[in-house]
Amino acid sequence: MSQTLRDEMDFRALVGDVKPLPQRNRADTGPQRQRPSEAQLARRESAAERLDERNFLSDDFVDLLPPFDPIEFRREGIQQGVVDKLKHGGYSVQAQLHLLRRPLAECRRMLFPFIHEAYAHDLRSVLIVHGRGRELDSPANVLRSYMAKWLMQFDEVQAYVSAQPSEGGLGATWVMLRKSDRAKANNRERQQKRRG
Repeated sequence: MSQTLRDEMDFRALVGDVKPLPQRNRADTGPQRQRPSEAQLARRESAAERLDERNFLSDDFVDLLPPFDPIEFRREGIQQGVVDKLKHGGYSVQAQLHLLRRPLAECRRMLFPFIHEAYAHDLRSVLIVHGRGRELDSPANVLRSYMAKWLMQFDEVQAYVSAQPSEGGLGATWVMLRKSDRAKANNRERQQKRRG
């Protein structure tokens, strides 16, 4: 008797008189989700078109950035110390947007509401992960080049800088948003309370 046959007999002896499960052995997860109606699809499409109409981010020609050069931008009046602190991860990540391996048009559509919602919720520092290609014309480097152009177009963006290697390196960008009017009012109120 071979070892394989002996093992199979031992297995059958251990299992005993177990019966196989029926073919249809699945849990009932409730009613199936219905496909969206034509009216729902039309509303979604209309909302996407309205958002796209407001989206001012340019998808025109962009000068491609060298793939190994960090990106950095600050508006006039922003101190270099703020940019340095941003660069070295001195601010906590309050929100992240991941754009890895997405088409350029989809990244444009995702970035616009992300920045506006972050600003509306009084977030100051956000991280955008976009990837980095090794070639000048690789899709990741094209997106990185557009990201540098797009972020400058937002009035809400005060500064941005490439992240540290532990946070994504040249494939991620830290963005500092300006304070909203509500956040400025809260800050003034706190300072007045401290002064007495």
